[in-house]
Amino acid sequence: MTNYALIMLVAGIGIPVLAAMNAGLGQLIGSPMAAGVVLFAVAFSAAVLVYVLIGPRSLSLVAGAPKHLLLAGLLVAFYVLSITHVAPHFGIGNAVFFVLLGQLFSAAAIDHFGLFGAQISPLTLTRAAGVSVMALGVWITQMA
Repeated sequence: MTNYALIMLVAGIGIPVLAAMNAGLGQLIGSPMAAGVVLFAVAFSAAVLVYVLIGPRSLSLVAGAPKHLLLAGLLVAFYVLSITHVAPHFGIGNAVFFVLLGQLFSAAAIDHFGLFGAQISPLTLTRAAGVSVMALGVWITQMA
């Protein structure tokens, strides 16, 4: 397993943990939105720390970046706020399984068309079958 695969495996493990922890905080304090604010404050602090310690000094280049790329932050906010609100009512597993289903389809489209500067990786019949098998697995988990 490559280092990249291991990093992403750990990130994947973290997604349901994040959902459960932040949903719990949202319920404890009575506001999923406030829990989202706390999560982003902690995440921002961690990102700044990592940037200062090991990051390249490239923030000045952000001003010249295509503005649509900055909208990724809105997607992160939508994910965190929606999972924090939905998970306690729908279940962590259910919420994450549907997130996974959305990731499968959007990742295949992004790779196929090379959207947002991604490396093009055509959706071959074999890849489509793999995505379908994974989607079927998500569906099977919902039937149990």
